[in-house]
Amino acid sequence: MGRIFEVRKHAMFARWNRMAKGFARIAKDINMAVKAGGTDPAANPTLRRIMQNARAINMPKDKVEAAIKRASGHDATNYHQVLYEGYAPHGVALLVETATDNPTRTVAHVRNIMSKNGGNLGTTGSVSFQFQKMGVFRLDPAGIDQDELELEMIDHGLEEMGESVGEKGEPQLVLRCAFESFGKLQEALEARRITPLSAEHDYVCTTPIVLPEAQATEALELIDKLEQEDDVQRVFHSLT
Repeated sequence: MGRIFEVRKHAMFARWNRMAKGFARIAKDINMAVKAGGTDPAANPTLRRIMQNARAINMPKDKVEAAIKRASGHDATNYHQVLYEGYAPHGVALLVETATDNPTRTVAHVRNIMSKNGGNLGTTGSVSFQFQKMGVFRLDPAGIDQDELELEMIDHGLEEMGESVGEKGEPQLVLRCAFESFGKLQEALEARRITPLSAEHDYVCTTPIVLPEAQATEALELIDKLEQEDDVQRVFHSLT
């Protein structure tokens, strides 16, 4: 049917794969949130935040409700968050965040992907000292007085505020805070009736590195393969 069709088909399947991965990640997050704090979003701020993130990636409401129902069942899978550390090619530091019901299986898969793609799995503490865990809130800037919001949120742990764009090019307001202030900042936004587009944590590298394009591409190829692993939630790295 021609090259244009093939390009569109590739883009379409890539988008579906990203959506499926995003939905699976949210479902695991819901599982852990429900087990830790119950099924009522009004009484479980972590679940409430995850449901906001589900809306941000257009996860259907029925899938969210089904994930909550599964998580509350007696036979629900018990997922645990495990953070692995290591290096991609050319010294790029990696933090691999997973949600798994079988750490033995997961560490074997992560180690195998790394070793086959020029990286290596490290021990606990080998690279985590290079990263700072932060809370990140993304807001729709429409109708928000940014100067006023920044001054108010500083009292609730805000460290920096800036502008960004979403996947579709839409403007976003990005708020960052120390992870210890995550809940406090979330409550302050809710008190102002501001619902974030998404709210999650990031590991920000305090010593980022710059590599030539070819070397950076090698590292990013390994990161892409890790992110395709079922148990991997997100991969954080030291590339700028």
